[in-house]
Amino acid sequence: MKDHVIIKSNKYGLTVYLDSEIEYKELLVEIENKFRASSRFFRGNEVALSFENRILTKAEEKEIVGIISTAADIRILCIIDHDAKTNQMYKSIVDETLAMVPEADGTFYRGTLKRRQLLETERSIIIIGDIEEGATVVSKGNIIVIGAIYGSAQAGASGKVDAFIAALDMEPAHLKIGDLEVRPVIGGDYSWAKLS
Repeated sequence: MKDHVIIKSNKYGLTVYLDSEIEYKELLVEIENKFRASSRFFRGNEVALSFENRILTKAEEKEIVGIISTAADIRILCIIDHDAKTNQMYKSIVDETLAMVPEADGTFYRGTLKRRQLLETERSIIIIGDIEEGATVVSKGNIIVIGAIYGSAQAGASGKVDAFIAALDMEPAHLKIGDLEVRPVIGGDYSWAKLS
């Protein structure tokens, strides 16, 4: 019998190979069964997830992520895209900005923060999306945005003066490091703000 769902681990998380020929509803059942059977290996973990061998819509991705999260009792931090140009851009920016982070302590948020939304975190955060005008992100660590900042961002909210904010594009309403207002430095492939 053919394996319609194959799970492989990699250094970033899990790669799920999906049969491109099977009916979608049947595939969902196979995914749930495979992850439920493997749940003891994954339970309680936080992982990045990538899909191979089948093109999925955003709605299908969301549905599959929900099934995997429930069946395996894991938290999915982000889905890794397979657009080569986008992936290379994300990788280089994340690598450059993470090289400035003294400790590997952070979390991911996938999605755009809309007007009047507030995201607060105790740790450094990488946001894959935008911070729209009227939205606010407050982190006790660093803030890295794989997107644009049009709203407000405060890094080092616990008084950490060596924190920084980095984004692909910045036209912020307000930027703060600790309690001090800062201006972004625009240039190169991304923009940043930090206290000198």
